[in-house]
Amino acid sequence: MTQKQNNSAAQVGEHGLKKHDIKVSTVVFMIFCLVAAGCYGIEEMIPECGPGLTIIMLCVLPFVWALPFGLVASELGSVRPQEGGYYKWVQEALGEFWGFQAGWWRTISIYIDNAVYVILAGGYAAAQWDLGWTGEFAIKAAMVIVFTWINIRGVKDVGIASTILSILVMVAFGLVAVCGFMNWGGNAETAETISFQLTAYEAEGASDWLFFIAGGISVGMWMYSGYESMSTIAGEVKNPQVIPKGTLITIPLIMAVYILPTIAGLGSLGQWDNWGTEAGTVGYSDVVQEFWGPAFGVFFVLVAIFAQCSIFNTYIASGSRGFFSLADDNLAPPVLVKCDKKHGVPYIAVLTVAISTMILCMLPFGFVIILDVHMLIASYILVYISAMILRKRIPSEEYKFKVPGGFGFLAVICIIPICVALFAIFINGSDYYIGGMTAMATGPLLYIIWRKMYGGLTKKDPIAFPGNSRTGLAVGDVKRISLLFLFMTIMNAITCVFVPWYEAWGTDDAWESGDYFDGIVENINVDSIVNVIGTYLYVFTAVCAVICIITFFISKKVEPAKQR
Repeated sequence: MTQKQNNSAAQVGEHGLKKHDIKVSTVVFMIFCLVAAGCYGIEEMIPECGPGLTIIMLCVLPFVWALPFGLVASELGSVRPQEGGYYKWVQEALGEFWGFQAGWWRTISIYIDNAVYVILAGGYAAAQWDLGWTGEFAIKAAMVIVFTWINIRGVKDVGIASTILSILVMVAFGLVAVCGFMNWGGNAETAETISFQLTAYEAEGASDWLFFIAGGISVGMWMYSGYESMSTIAGEVKNPQVIPKGTLITIPLIMAVYILPTIAGLGSLGQWDNWGTEAGTVGYSDVVQEFWGPAFGVFFVLVAIFAQCSIFNTYIASGSRGFFSLADDNLAPPVLVKCDKKHGVPYIAVLTVAISTMILCMLPFGFVIILDVHMLIASYILVYISAMILRKRIPSEEYKFKVPGGFGFLAVICIIPICVALFAIFINGSDYYIGGMTAMATGPLLYIIWRKMYGGLTKKDPIAFPGNSRTGLAVGDVKRISLLFLFMTIMNAITCVFVPWYEAWGTDDAWESGDYFDGIVENINVDSIVNVIGTYLYVFTAVCAVICIITFFISKKVEPAKQR
């Protein structure tokens, strides 16, 4: 074999997955697209929390949510730079079952996310140019087709597109910051905004404060999530150590892109109680439009569309590799590992993202987003637990980067965001909670089906990953299923007590006397909705408890004695 052939072989991994020479700067722009691509979404926090609490949350969340995960992802990515990223980390630390749950939950979350960005881009275009349903769908379809084609060409082309779009978005929000600070106090209502009062309403108790925080924490956590997503394509990067380096650079960059334009916009334009993403509300584009002219309004609509395109572009790559890795471990349909011979891309997995997005983008924004954050949070908790386990298990000399401060500090930066995640789950609202927990329950169901169909890791290495012939699963899996449903039962039981108090069930204040459903269903009977949600929650809790008990006793009979 010639030297050229040897080099070519070294650039192609298993299943024909092609490796690319990616620079740190490209990684920074790709992570920027995966996490941020602008401040779009923060507008929803401002009227819910008030300007002061919004700024506080944008400043605090990086240190209790974004920075910890960025550090953890950098550490694990340095020691285990492989295709599948976070899925493989959890698998190594906690085993096949929990690895599948993390991979399934986060991958489905990304698939849902992809549809959200297409919906937003189509909505921005339709609102600006008064497009009908056909025109809006044409925009969405074109977006899906173009960026699917870019992804099929390979990670390098994804990085080039992300770089161009990221620079455009950064310049646009840089202009907002400059314009806002140059015209600080330029609006009659700004004096009230600059006072940075904590909420839009007078808080009368703990439930009120939780309600105000809940109005923004989910959006804030969503805005600061995605640092792990680049890890899923590490197997396609010649030098995967550029990923943790890029992650650490991106964290302060994203903080600046969020915080500076928001402060500048509020300090110059004011009207904080009218900010939002719907037509007729105030947003970042209005800052430059107000002080520099209406042409900037059109410019920002284009930037908004490009921003959604940039996120969609990079998440096609990240999400498709999630299913690629599951299929590679015989835990998903094997067709998902097929790679294009020319570009070395898992094109079938990429096409599944395109098809699902094309279907989901026809649904309302609120319906699509309801499951996203919950499943993302669940997968993050497993990654934090895995980081602590692997720090004890993997020799120190194998790490290219370690979170400083020893294991104690690592434990702190893992436990704090886990607490923040659990807090967010409980205060998101009963509908989000039920939707998210129901979606989580699909994880063990799909694991059982696909593990039996495709053989799992036992098919790869029956010695290292022994199977249980009596169940068709891995040894100990029935006990793990029981443990998962025990956790869900405990969470549900706490919710059954917490939610009626938090949402004031049985009072005139329940969901602001029906304002919660304003624009969704007219003339709705809030009490009947409360009864339906309450009944479902109690039944769901009972079902989880029954499954937990049944699987526990089954494990006593079918699992080997040393696994019980």
